[in-house]
Amino acid sequence: MKNWISFPKVEGTASRQAHVRLPAGTYEREMGREGFFGPATQMHHAHPPTGWTSFDGPLRPRAFDLNHVDHMPDCPLEAPALMGNGATQVRMWRFKGKMDHLVRNADGDDLLFFHQGGGHLFCDYGHLEVREGDYVVLPRNTCWRLETDEAVMVLMVEATGDAYKLPHKGLVGTHAIFDPAVLDVPALDDAFQAQKHERETLVRVKRRGQLCAMTYPFNPLDAVGWHGDLAPVRLNWRDIRPLMSHRYHLPPSAHSTWIANGFVVCTFVPRPIESDPEALKLPYYHSNEDYDEVLFYHRGQFFSRDNIHPGMVTYHPSGFPHGPHPKAYEVAQKFERKETDEVAVMIDTRDPLDVYPAMEGVEWGGYADSWKAK
Repeated sequence: MKNWISFPKVEGTASRQAHVRLPAGTYEREMGREGFFGPATQMHHAHPPTGWTSFDGPLRPRAFDLNHVDHMPDCPLEAPALMGNGATQVRMWRFKGKMDHLVRNADGDDLLFFHQGGGHLFCDYGHLEVREGDYVVLPRNTCWRLETDEAVMVLMVEATGDAYKLPHKGLVGTHAIFDPAVLDVPALDDAFQAQKHERETLVRVKRRGQLCAMTYPFNPLDAVGWHGDLAPVRLNWRDIRPLMSHRYHLPPSAHSTWIANGFVVCTFVPRPIESDPEALKLPYYHSNEDYDEVLFYHRGQFFSRDNIHPGMVTYHPSGFPHGPHPKAYEVAQKFERKETDEVAVMIDTRDPLDVYPAMEGVEWGGYADSWKAK
């Protein structure tokens, strides 16, 4: 725990509470530390904090359309890495058919988010049926493969050298956001029994970013039973019951789903928009000074962004203010929308991310200009 120099003060014209009853004609910007968990100050500006006329250099906000990423191999371990750092690697994998080999990631836990399609996942622990909108957490070194009759598009987020944990839910209790009882584990069911065989089987393993291979004279997915508290889990976004307040716009950290030491994964799901006329009704302008922010758009209309569609991802490096687009801000101020219909996955990383060559050719070059007033 850091010893922050923290002592709330008020200077000039300011609101008494964050995101509530903003002074007329001002735009609020939150400067925060530790991904909304640390000390923060709400600045009140006379102009939108995103009102730049130009934005050059590597700090700029960026947007990419992952629907057009090339090189989609049959092996998930070879799926192109899109961005990453020492704590995580983010990949996108598209596949259709029946994997003819098994894979294991020895570099860390894998989080799979099924953006499109579904099928049957077989692993050391048994069989899981997966569908669109599912998260699947695979503990490090879990052996698995996928069978699918339809094309799948899977966002893969590796916790490099680390493990995923559930967020601490504090005073709202362990059943808030989602009850851990909705987490499904693989079953040693009939489908799992049917896939057992004595034929030669290839297992591909990723370790320190390199691929290795082991060949067995039988199928290693041959468990007859297991017990313990380490296993893959499945969670669909439809089982997430978001924290809400009709009088206060909650920070993104309130939507945390999975936690690792170097980053956090949040899920934004449909919810009512704040109804209190004095409360801010959309994401506030903010400068998250310690984290890079990645947002993957799964479905719906993301109400704080223009010209964004499912399968796109935005990247906001730490170091500049960001927030709603001008049109979205105006709509929210007029209270025209009553609820959101968006589903999005956010990855906030403690250390800066590198954008990899796989993103070349799929970037929306005008994204940094999209905050300009029309």
